[in-house]
Amino acid sequence: MNYTKIALTAHLKKLGYNLEPFMIVGVRSKADKPDAYDDKIYLICRNGYFSFNATTNPGVHWLHNWLNPKGAAVLKPGKYFYKLGKHKGYEALVQAYAVTVYRDTNKDDKSDSSGFEETGFFGINIHRALESGIANFIGKFSAGCQVIQNPADFKRLIVECKSSNLKLFPYYLINEF
Repeated sequence: MNYTKIALTAHLKKLGYNLEPFMIVGVRSKADKPDAYDDKIYLICRNGYFSFNATTNPGVHWLHNWLNPKGAAVLKPGKYFYKLGKHKGYEALVQAYAVTVYRDTNKDDKSDSSGFEETGFFGINIHRALESGIANFIGKFSAGCQVIQNPADFKRLIVECKSSNLKLFPYYLINEF
């Protein structure tokens, strides 16, 4: 699942989104392989078009061991806004406003994208997995966050966010098409 900028922006338009000069776009894979970085996060900005391996799903650990008694958090596709902030002590993108999640309650190895919805501030951040090196599996790195696998890619995202001079960064989560 690698999309060109033309294909990705055409699909966003088809979904009814207005395109912006700076956009972060998460694409959730249909495969949903347990504990695998099988999703993509794209960055469209004045300095280029970037594609990062990522996950938009919780790791198997958190699908079985909920942080919230209502179930594991799976971010619902939609448009959200993020801002620079701290995630576990390092600079990352944190929720600027409430997000909507599905609560996965069946404790299997797959992220459910339907059912009970909840909207609020749940710490569904955009961050990296490891500080150095590339994580081979999601594990505890995501309890619902959008996690970039390679720390160098994550660094590129943060650098571009800072150089954009924006305070809020639009994040579109869509399903693979």
